[in-house]
Amino acid sequence: MSENISTQVQLVSRPQGWPTQENFRTVQVTLDELAPGEVRVRNSYLSVDPYMRGRMSNAKSYVAPFGLEETMTGGAVGVVTESHDESLPVGTLVLHQLGWRDMAQAPASQFRAVPEIPGVEPSVYLGILGMTGLTAYVGLTTIAPVAEGDTVFVSGAAGAVGTAVGQIARLLGASRVIGSAGSAEKIALLTEKYGFDAALNYKDAPVREQLAELAPEGIDVFFDNVGGDHLEAALDVFNDGGRGALCGAISTYNSTETPSGPDNMVNMIKRSLRLRGFTVGHHLDQSAEFQERMAQWFSAGKITYDETVVEGIENSVDAFLDMMRGANTGKMVVRIPQG
Repeated sequence: MSENISTQVQLVSRPQGWPTQENFRTVQVTLDELAPGEVRVRNSYLSVDPYMRGRMSNAKSYVAPFGLEETMTGGAVGVVTESHDESLPVGTLVLHQLGWRDMAQAPASQFRAVPEIPGVEPSVYLGILGMTGLTAYVGLTTIAPVAEGDTVFVSGAAGAVGTAVGQIARLLGASRVIGSAGSAEKIALLTEKYGFDAALNYKDAPVREQLAELAPEGIDVFFDNVGGDHLEAALDVFNDGGRGALCGAISTYNSTETPSGPDNMVNMIKRSLRLRGFTVGHHLDQSAEFQERMAQWFSAGKITYDETVVEGIENSVDAFLDMMRGANTGKMVVRIPQG
């Protein structure tokens, strides 16, 4: 592939319910010659994330929707191949938001240099060492602070954020961590690899019933990636003064009908609960603190992670759709073969 031809994925129509391949197209874009202060980057890995489904809609949200017939954006990590800015010389590994393309070109200010870690793929900067890990950290320190001895429940626990939450909760002092996932294999992974004390398969029986059995003494913190029946179940078993970090509601993202709300919201009053929604973009001031603590945990071997890797820019949409259906374990990334 020519060094000035970029393969890019664009949104051409807004999905109604579940997205399909027909909502997207792949195009070849000829990049302009570099202007002063610009760099060109060959992406190594792209991130696909649940929040991107919201950006495919034009409904009001915390971030602007993707434009139709425009290349989508998202987290990516790659290597500078051409540079007109001395701060980012050729060969520099960079993290940025110009995903959904194999070649990215923009002013150097849109890229952040990150160190290469021996023996570790750079995709780690899209997961546990990046926004994924920061999301978990913010949720457990600022939004729903974990205290020593707490019991923590994590919905969608086998996903990228969920696996980070379980580990960080333990490192912050939680005495019991419970997770939910959608297969026996993921349940085993949570308890055997990620240190969860217990996990429930939400497909086996109502979450409400299973969580009550696994948390007979209640929960103190709930980190929610799912919403719906998981939120309802958590409201049932919260202890007095419980805290909830509402990070996602993937159970409703593709719904074409208005979902019903929990029938037990009155427990918020009865038990003096605090449920707070958040997006990590409003808490980037915690990045330095997170990076320092995560680097220590990571280098000490206290952090593990999984990735589900899909090969090729041409399979990015499939990767996104599979991630939305829960086919991933840990972080879902797209690897771009290096020519």
